[in-house]
Amino acid sequence: MTDEVPGEVTDAAPYGSEPETSDSLKAFGEVVKAFRRRAGLTQEQFAPMVGYSVPTIASIEQGRRLPSADFVERAERVLDAFGVIRAAAKHLARKPGLASWFRQWAKLEAEAVTLYTYENRLVPGLLQTPAYARTIFGERIPALDDDEVETRIAARAERKKLLTDRPHTIFSFIIEEHVLRRQTGGSEAMREQITHILDICARRNIDLQIMPQSRGHHAGLDGPMRLLETPENRWYAYSEGQENGLLIPDSKVVSILQKRYARMRAQALSVEDSVSLLREIRGAL
Repeated sequence: MTDEVPGEVTDAAPYGSEPETSDSLKAFGEVVKAFRRRAGLTQEQFAPMVGYSVPTIASIEQGRRLPSADFVERAERVLDAFGVIRAAAKHLARKPGLASWFRQWAKLEAEAVTLYTYENRLVPGLLQTPAYARTIFGERIPALDDDEVETRIAARAERKKLLTDRPHTIFSFIIEEHVLRRQTGGSEAMREQITHILDICARRNIDLQIMPQSRGHHAGLDGPMRLLETPENRWYAYSEGQENGLLIPDSKVVSILQKRYARMRAQALSVEDSVSLLREIRGAL
């Protein structure tokens, strides 16, 4: 965990969610491509050897996708790259598709042992299906071009691996009922989204609770929040607005948000009742 954690994570560029350009990702892609060709492998041959799809390999080699740590290690081993691929990965400067003001949180999130999320606007990114994410990004103002949409969907898919790759991390989600009743992307897309939530939340380390519309007041009315615990048992919070995000390391503020989240867990439907309501909503679509 880095010690350089500022209070506010901002971006000077317009529309702070735009990923900044960098040659480091393209350079890394060229390094991988050079060693792949040195080994006499096509992308189609290389992909199954490292356990990634051909489109993913192509995106990494073209500098459009940030490689995971797992990919770096597998590519290094498979291509016998003398440590060059591993060394090149240390100089990667950006995560395409992630807002610049979100990246510090994403870095902490990737190592978290506990992760809590409350949302009152949309389905949390970690739970979104590709169809749901495509609607969110496709309808964004100002409009994104096709490549930007695909980059962001890929980045979201990469983040979602946290739910399956970290079985010992405790995940808790509280979502407002109206978010799940809103037919984002149409009834079919929302039915698929709810089915995905039901499937992923069947895992023992993942709890989902719905804050019912009938609850007139609850502890989270100040807005969405995220809380996480690091392997060193330090807690951070994160709050997000229209075009900015705030990483909160202040233990006093984090403690207040923890208390609010704890109260919301008592105010929301139980996990069992939330599953029943999800099935009810899905059946009505």
